[in-house]
Amino acid sequence: MTPLIRDEDRPGHDRRGFLRAAGAFAATVLAPGVTLYAFGAPGDSAAAPGAPASSAKRWGMLIDVSKCGDGCVACVTACKEENGWGESGDPRTGAQWIRKVSIRDPKTGWSADLPLMCQHCADPPCAEVCPTGASFKRADGIVLVDKHICIGCRYCMMACPYKARSFVHEPIDDQKPNAPRGKGTVESCTLCVARVDAGLKPACVDACSAKAGGAMMFGDLNDPGSDIAKAVKAKASAAIRSDLGLDPGVRYQNL
Repeated sequence: MTPLIRDEDRPGHDRRGFLRAAGAFAATVLAPGVTLYAFGAPGDSAAAPGAPASSAKRWGMLIDVSKCGDGCVACVTACKEENGWGESGDPRTGAQWIRKVSIRDPKTGWSADLPLMCQHCADPPCAEVCPTGASFKRADGIVLVDKHICIGCRYCMMACPYKARSFVHEPIDDQKPNAPRGKGTVESCTLCVARVDAGLKPACVDACSAKAGGAMMFGDLNDPGSDIAKAVKAKASAAIRSDLGLDPGVRYQNL
């Protein structure tokens, strides 16, 4: 089985014996026949295969709420198709890598719909509480779950202020090779990391541009010449629960 990420690529992980033991447990709950691949290693699409993610980049997303149509679920559908999570089992416990939520100002009556997913925080609380290091942030800002060592404790789900993570209760069939999943593990939006490492945009962003209002923009927030960096500089944007100081990689305009 290919390691999901090398120990030397992780910051502050010297509990290798404990991680190996946890990994042995986690591997038993993965769906039969699924081979996990090293989506935790490459981060710069211009780098050599297997190169570590680079902190020179900060992948992020900008969502213009004014362009997000009421009832539009193009981004959700694209995510389901790309990553294979779909609707299954109990809807109260089903996967929700991305979901549409409605917000309303009770004083003015203003309302809007917006997509909500893992916010890929610079200081992710999910990683802070994870006892095995399964929840981690790559150097380029993408927050992931290492299915090899996730023991399903769900501490990360309790710590996430965005309710962006879900627990896999049922056996998984017909998995996508780019999105390994497993019963008894936690999962969430990966920013379509396999696509990003291949130099592409997340599936939700492409779908929003092609089939909906073009509300979603993706790119390198650290690159002043990128479209997303220019857009953030030109017009005010907001982070959800900015009071927590987590510095999310997903920002919203006209919120």
